[in-house]
Parts: sequence; C-alpha cells; structure tokens
Amino acid sequence: MNLPNKLTITRIILAPIFMIFFLVDNVYSRYFSTFIFIVAALTDLYDGYLARKTGVITGFGKFMDPLADKILTSTAFISFVALGYVRAWMILIIVVREFLVTGLRSIAAYKGVVILPSILAQWKTACQMTVIAIILIYINLEATLLPLGYNWSILTTDSIYEVFDAMVFFTMLMTVGTGIDYLIKNAFLLKGVLK
Repeated sequence: MNLPNKLTITRIILAPIFMIFFLVDNVYSRYFSTFIFIVAALTDLYDGYLARKTGVITGFGKFMDPLADKILTSTAFISFVALGYVRAWMILIIVVREFLVTGLRSIAAYKGVVILPSILAQWKTACQMTVIAIILIYINLEATLLPLGYNWSILTTDSIYEVFDAMVFFTMLMTVGTGIDYLIKNAFLLKGVLK
C-alpha cells in the first residue's frame, strides 16, 4: 500500500464526509465541505503525479483511482440535486454511465485485464470537477452574501439555474460520449471478459 494508493483511498473516504457537511444548512458547514472537496480533488492530482514520478504504478491504483474520482464527483452531483441546484435526470444519466463503466472494468479486472481510462475520460473528469467547483463557489457566495444583504442579481435570479443546466448538460454529453468511446475501443476485451 504505497502513498498514491493511500491518497486514492483517502479520496473515497472524504466523499461521504463532504456530502454530510454540504447538506447541513449552515454557512460554516458549507465552507468546510468545500474545503474537503478541494483536498479530495488535490489528492487526485497528487497521487497521479507521485505514481508517475516514483514509477509506482499498481493494478490497484489503475483501477481504484478512476473509481475514487467517480465516487467523489457523483457524491457532489447528487448533493446538488438534493438541494435543487441541478436537474436529477442529467445527474442520473451521468451516475449510471459512471458505474456501468466501472462495473465492466471490475469484471475485466477480475479476469486479469486492467483497462486504463482514456485521455477523453480524463478530460471528462476534469470537466466534471470544474462544473462542481463553479457550483460550489456560487453556493458559498449565496450562503455568505445574501444574509448580509448583498442581493446581487446573480444570486437572486433564476437564470443562474439555466447556466447550471447548460454546464451539466454539456458534462452529461461528454460523460456519455466517453462511455461510448470506452465501449467501442474495448469491445474486443469486453466480449472475452463477458463470456
């Protein structure tokens, strides 16, 4: 159990902690949840960097690192749905795709085949993290400034939800697209694995 793998496990543990604090209707709890998300996202960058720098790349890391990303992003998106910031059907499609692909990769790993995430899938994860970060910033601004009387139009207009819808819709399309790309590129492997 090397350091990159420990960071991956840490990210999985931090995901539900983020969700618990985020769903508490308290500005300080939201700040803390945002801090947890940032720390978790940084472990994603750092564990990959460490693994490449030290040459310690394991089968466990190849499988668990993308799974940890999926758990973290799915937890954040589901939290946003719970508070009404994004549409449930878009998030449902994202989450189903994420865990369908993870399920297939799990079967492959069980059969001794490790399927690495593609460059497109890595961009997809970066896109998801960016959208989550933007929505978190907005929620924190809203929780901080509205009680202080700063009724900025961006904080009080419903058009911001249309922006969120557009961002999440684009992310959903990218997520589905990378899922299709994954299935096409690994069809020959999956056929053998699913026999």
